[in-house]
Amino acid sequence: MNYIQTMRQLIGNETLLTIGCGVILVENEKILLQHRTDEDNWCIPGGMMELGETFEETAIRETLEETGLVIKELKLFGLYSGESCFVTYPNGDKAYSVQIIFQSSHFEGNLIHAGEETKEHQFFHKHELPSNLNTRQGRFIQEWANGKSSI
Repeated sequence: MNYIQTMRQLIGNETLLTIGCGVILVENEKILLQHRTDEDNWCIPGGMMELGETFEETAIRETLEETGLVIKELKLFGLYSGESCFVTYPNGDKAYSVQIIFQSSHFEGNLIHAGEETKEHQFFHKHELPSNLNTRQGRFIQEWANGKSSI
């Protein structure tokens, strides 16, 4: 059982403070987005930090689990907090997730196109992003598209 599952047993659906780490993967000036099965929207690969992990380890592990890609180099893209980081999941769990976002163009492996959390992966040009971006991630995806970052 992981940390979040353990905490959920203790606090139920109440708001849990988490740290999420994600990676903006760029290839040929296109961003890799993941079409999620749980919320039916598009987001970057990433997930929640486990106890004892670094931000980088979390981002690399989650990206590998969700995409099958091995990241060779990470660069900090941005730090995100505030009102937009509150979420209520379909099962009623509430969280406040601070987001540490990296960017990389240095990765290898065979892209997994579907999985437990993923309907599909697809690369999008910055002018052709899907309309149903994840509400908590739309900000930094748009910042990438506009050539900006929060740092």
